Amino acid sequence: MKIWAHRGCSQRYPENTLTAFEKAAEIRGLIGIELDIQLTKDGEMVVIHDEKVDRTTDGTGYVKDYTFRQLRVLQIGYGEGKPERIPTIEEVLELLTPRLKEGLKLNIELKNSVFSYRGMEEKIVELVHQKGLQKSIVYSSFSALSLERLKGLDREAELGILDRKVSDCLYKLKGGCGAVALHPHWRDMDLPAEQLKEYAVRAWFTGHLYPEKPTGTVLDLKALEEQGITDVFLNEPERYLQK
Repeated sequence: MKIWAHRGCSQRYPENTLTAFEKAAEIRGLIGIELDIQLTKDGEMVVIHDEKVDRTTDGTGYVKDYTFRQLRVLQIGYGEGKPERIPTIEEVLELLTPRLKEGLKLNIELKNSVFSYRGMEEKIVELVHQKGLQKSIVYSSFSALSLERLKGLDREAELGILDRKVSDCLYKLKGGCGAVALHPHWRDMDLPAEQLKEYAVRAWFTGHLYPEKPTGTVLDLKALEEQGITDVFLNEPERYLQK
């Protein structure tokens, strides 16, 4: 089973922050880190999951209604004793480039299924190419149209299609969006494993923010593997891998 850090090490540190990503990059055996991008009112690519800032910061309202300067004032919380702010994707790439050059992967989810951020595909592809990190990036989205646009910008881009049911992921993939990997919800594996053998199947979780739960229990990775899941996005990857 391949393990990714979901929004960085997001159980011990504020999610989608430089500290969470830095700690994840230190973990040996981790295949990659997952994060989410959106656009500010003035077109800056920022790393945040929710369309609203309410849950993770001391602000309120939609990311799209803030300028970058306004968004940067908001505080997320404390990681390693210092205030955390919403980072740009460029800051994250600069932080992770040494590890990405060594083989670590970065899954960039384009958060465009609620709001269609015009030009986000062009912006992220251009930045990744500027950094020379094309082979280190996996792009994912719930929007097949977004992935189709992205594939038109970079024919070599690795794409993963998101949906709840693995069958719906496969349907979208076969619709020609250019994806080569399926990103379903872990409890919605509604196809036999034999039918999924040719794909990377990277499972995500909902409900309790940390699927591992603070009770000491851990996920049965073998059982997930038997369902055809090849990768999991975990908030506490350090429990499954050693630093």
